[in-house]
Amino acid sequence: MSPIQPALDRLCAEVAERTASLGRRVDAATLGILSREGHLPLNPPGLVSPNGACRLIRAADGWIAVNLARDEDRDLVPAWLGCDFGDEPWALIETHAPRRTAADLIATATLLGLPASAVGERAATGRPAPLTRMAAGGAPRAPLRVVDLSALWAGPLCGAILAAMGASVAKVESVRRPDPTRSTTPRFFAVLNGAKTCEAFDFREAGMRLHDLMRAADVVITSARPRAFADMGLTPEAVFAANPGLVWVAITGHGWAGPAGDRVAFGDDAAAAGGLVRWDDGAPRFLGDALADPVTGLAAAVGALQGLASGGGVLVDVSLAGAAAEAAA
Repeated sequence: MSPIQPALDRLCAEVAERTASLGRRVDAATLGILSREGHLPLNPPGLVSPNGACRLIRAADGWIAVNLARDEDRDLVPAWLGCDFGDEPWALIETHAPRRTAADLIATATLLGLPASAVGERAATGRPAPLTRMAAGGAPRAPLRVVDLSALWAGPLCGAILAAMGASVAKVESVRRPDPTRSTTPRFFAVLNGAKTCEAFDFREAGMRLHDLMRAADVVITSARPRAFADMGLTPEAVFAANPGLVWVAITGHGWAGPAGDRVAFGDDAAAAGGLVRWDDGAPRFLGDALADPVTGLAAAVGALQGLASGGGVLVDVSLAGAAAEAAA
C-alpha cells in the first residue's frame, strides 16, 4: 500500500462528495492520475528519489533534499555552492554541502531558483488549501469554464478532476515553455490532459490573450511563481478586479504569499520538506515517487470545489510542501 494511501483516500472521498454537488460525481482513484508507475522508470526509494532526479544530502546541521530535475539546475550547482566547475554535480554537492548550514543552502538556492528544501521544515496546519477572499464572487456558469495554465503533475491532476466533473477545461501552454510531460511521459500527459482542449501561444507576445482567458474563466489553475504573473500585469488584485467571481487555484512549491513565493519545488523535494520520509539510522529516506504531487493535486481540486461552492472570488493557496505535511500528519 502507498505510504500516502490514507491521505489519498480521504481526499478522494472529499472530491467525490463535492463534485457530486456541482456536477458529475468523480472517483479520482479510477482516473489513473494518482501514480506514475508504468509511465517512467522508477527505482526503489532511498537516499535517491525513484526517478533519480532528487537526493537527500547531509548539511552541516541536518538534511536537505536537492532536486536537479532540469538541465539548468545542474548548471547552477557551482554558483550555489561557491565552487569551481569540474566534478559531476552530485559529487560537488556531496563534497561542499556538509560545510554549510541547511538555512544557508536553502537561502542561496532560493535566489538562484534551485529546488532545495530542509527535511521536515514544513509543519501541518490542518488547512491543505486555504482560501483567501479576494472579491465579492458571483454565481458560476454552466458548464464551468476552466483555464489550466499549470504543468507537470499536481495542477493538471486538479484540471483532470474538474474535466471529469463536466467542466470545460482548456489547457493553455506557452510555446516557449511547454509542459515537460508532453515529451518525458507522453502517455501520462494524455491521461492527465486528454479530456481538455489544448492551446499554445507566446505569452510574451500575446499577453492580452492570457488576460482575456483569465477574465472569462470560472476557475484558473496555475503552477508558476507569483512574480511570473506580476511581470505580465496579472497580479491577484488586477485579475479579481476584472473577474470578481473567479476561483484562482495557485499551486506553488512552498506557498504564494511572502518570501516563500520565490522558492521553486518539485514533488520529491517538497515531499521531504513536508516530512514524507522514513528514518533509518539517523538518515532520511524517500518513501515513494514525487509523493507531494498527487496529494497536492487532490487538495487543489478540493480547494477549487470549495471556492466554487462559496461563490468564487477566492485565491486557493495550495503548496506542494504544505500538502505533503498534511499527508505526513
